[in-house]
Amino acid sequence: IMEKTIKRYWPVFLIPTMAAFVIGFIVPFAEGIYLSFCKFTTIRDAEFVGLQNYIDAFKDATFPDAFKFTTLFAIVTLVLINVLAFLVALALTQKIKGTNIFRTIFFMPNLIGGIVLGYVWQLDAIFSKFDTALKLNEVLGFWGLVILVCWQQIGYMMIVYIAGLQAIPEDIQEAAMIDGANRTQRLFRVTIPNMMPSITICTFLTITNSFKLFDQNLALTGGEPLHKTEMLALNIYETFYGRVGYEGVGQAKAVIFFILVVVIGLIQLKLTRSKEVQQ
Repeated sequence: IMEKTIKRYWPVFLIPTMAAFVIGFIVPFAEGIYLSFCKFTTIRDAEFVGLQNYIDAFKDATFPDAFKFTTLFAIVTLVLINVLAFLVALALTQKIKGTNIFRTIFFMPNLIGGIVLGYVWQLDAIFSKFDTALKLNEVLGFWGLVILVCWQQIGYMMIVYIAGLQAIPEDIQEAAMIDGANRTQRLFRVTIPNMMPSITICTFLTITNSFKLFDQNLALTGGEPLHKTEMLALNIYETFYGRVGYEGVGQAKAVIFFILVVVIGLIQLKLTRSKEVQQ
């Protein structure tokens, strides 16, 4: 009866969702692409200028610098978050006491907003004793962002890895033990290959989250000093809202940014999925 009802009334469920998707995403996305080819201050006064906004975007020295900084940040956090999250997940699936408490503690930072975390991790009271601050030192700013994001995201990735570890059939591990494999061999020959679906998910989320990072960057360093710690999302924001007459350039940067994240995400998915094993 339920199946017949769904087949009969599927437009009632589908049409509102599709309408919301088109109005809330497709239309603004298409309009955004069009505006990237225009000079404008409001939507109503848009004037088509062709590729000029894209040319100006690449001429802006802060844009490639932000790309380099973001790429370095993404690489470092990709390695640290996934390695540490996997090790924590491995430790918390070893039947030790208090695992549920530890899982909750590690996951809690993920529930805190990025703006709040940014202000909390500025640690001005500590750095002031050394006559410095995160906004005055680009190296400190970089590692401050890395530590903040690792602290926030390790708990979430840990949950994904725990689910992956628990999904590995016990008979595979037992067969490896019977064959004489030690703990290290079982980890690299059995556990990790069977964890590739979880690794695919976590690496995808880590890379895309790192490239899209905005609120933590805004609150912690604000791109200081002199745009040295400015990531791509913040650079687009500053171009669009902070420079009069550069709204079209900011929109062009946003389109480039979208294409960049999609390409990197698809490459990562292809690379990691090719290493997944069938159980």
